[in-house]
Amino acid sequence: MKKFKYSFIASALLGVSLVGCYDMNTEPLGSTITADQKEATVNANPDRIQASVTAMTSVFYIFGNALGESYHSDFGYPSIMMMTDSRGTDMVCEDIGYNWFTQSLTYEDLNNTYWATALYWRACYKQLYTVNSLAKIIDPATEDPNLQFYLAQAYAIRAFDYFTLAQMYQHTYVGHENMPCVPIITEANMDIAGSEGCARSTVAEVYEQIMNDLDAAISLLENTTVTRADKRYVNAAVAYGLRARVNLVMNNWADAAADAAKAIELTDATPYTAEQVSKPTMADIEDNSWMWGILVAETDRAVTSGICNWPSHMGSLNYGYASVGAWRRISEALYTTIPATDVRKGWFLNEEGVSPNLNAEQAAYVASAGCYPYTQVKFGTYQDVIYQDVNANDIPLMRVEEMYLILAEAQAMAGEPAAGAATLQNFVTTYRDAAYTCNATTDVAVQDAVWMQRRIELWGEGFSYYDLMRLKKGVDRRGAGFQAAYVYNIPAGDDALILRLPRAEIEGNPLISDAQNNPAASLPTPVSE
Repeated sequence: MKKFKYSFIASALLGVSLVGCYDMNTEPLGSTITADQKEATVNANPDRIQASVTAMTSVFYIFGNALGESYHSDFGYPSIMMMTDSRGTDMVCEDIGYNWFTQSLTYEDLNNTYWATALYWRACYKQLYTVNSLAKIIDPATEDPNLQFYLAQAYAIRAFDYFTLAQMYQHTYVGHENMPCVPIITEANMDIAGSEGCARSTVAEVYEQIMNDLDAAISLLENTTVTRADKRYVNAAVAYGLRARVNLVMNNWADAAADAAKAIELTDATPYTAEQVSKPTMADIEDNSWMWGILVAETDRAVTSGICNWPSHMGSLNYGYASVGAWRRISEALYTTIPATDVRKGWFLNEEGVSPNLNAEQAAYVASAGCYPYTQVKFGTYQDVIYQDVNANDIPLMRVEEMYLILAEAQAMAGEPAAGAATLQNFVTTYRDAAYTCNATTDVAVQDAVWMQRRIELWGEGFSYYDLMRLKKGVDRRGAGFQAAYVYNIPAGDDALILRLPRAEIEGNPLISDAQNNPAASLPTPVSE
């Protein structure tokens, strides 16, 4: 077996036994093979190939996969959601021992020897290795429907991972196309990257890889006759939704609108009704609103750990870290903008610690638990049982509501602000607030109106920080309710807004030097409210 220099990329190659895609006594499926061997491998290992596809989805939520089980913040992509939201303006939390994401809250994650940036990097590159190992053995021109479906999963998830990395290790696409981003590793160079390292590609190159993968995934999914078994897998609607997200960041407005519209057309998902979200919810992948999600089982290690999972850190009605003081709260400034007629105001406790969305049992619990004002009660509990230690909530990766919001923004920015305003108006009045009126008439005004709706609708789902970056809003925490030491006003484009590549990667990857890392940034200086 080839030995690898010790970098995070190399360690990812050595770590895939965790997801069942690597047999310690054999070469991985994705090792160097000829075209004839590729076909023979596929024919000889159909069950293993199918298991590898499931493994790709499993990597989204494995406790200890990136850093080890001593880190209670290490539970896959939901950890990244918590990190990015904690860096922003709309999720308020305390700097206490029970908050495992304080490095993101305080911006200490700017130190590239700390665990936060290592988790982000390793979680993505470990999944990328699993993806590339599968992509390496399937002929992209295959006409086998099962293999088309499997390869589409690999391409779509690879695009998702690089999109995730690109948004945190460099500033947003527009205006930074030629800046260094992250190393691109695919099935074509995975072997040499592990042994000889891999240089950083530019932002434009990374986005080109993302778009090529999504184009290929869409083509395969539109050609295959295979349908997904459940929503942990990508179908054509999800692939279009992913491409809509990317086009939005690239400011390809007409393409973003077209992709969002196509996603809405193809999906059987429908937005939650106001009645459905008039109580804590969003814990079940089978909900009508979900297009794609992380399917969680009671036996998953993240669940059996008890407290090392997303509901423990996020859930106000769950057993875990939040329930002992690490409450996740909405920005007070944002909360005050939500009209009383909007059902989503009840997704959060008011200044008196009350929400009309809670039943008597839930209201009594939050009162006895000492939930802070503005604590979130958006997310429900597993099987609607409060304060249980089986935190097996499913986790949303894409809801159809996002597609309507992308469509509205993209229509406006593509030169049709009236159409964008109408799309936004229809969505909000139909599903969230019958009294809502969109008064915006210009493209930028509609974009800002959509951003406000995104901040409310997608709160806690891992979008808020990326929106600040792509819209070049900076991070202004004044009036949000943060502790005085962490009230920041960081301007757009400041180097404190992006992570540095992990120190271990610099030391282990011969093609990336200290000089080629992102600039070191100082901790932000607190400002007055």
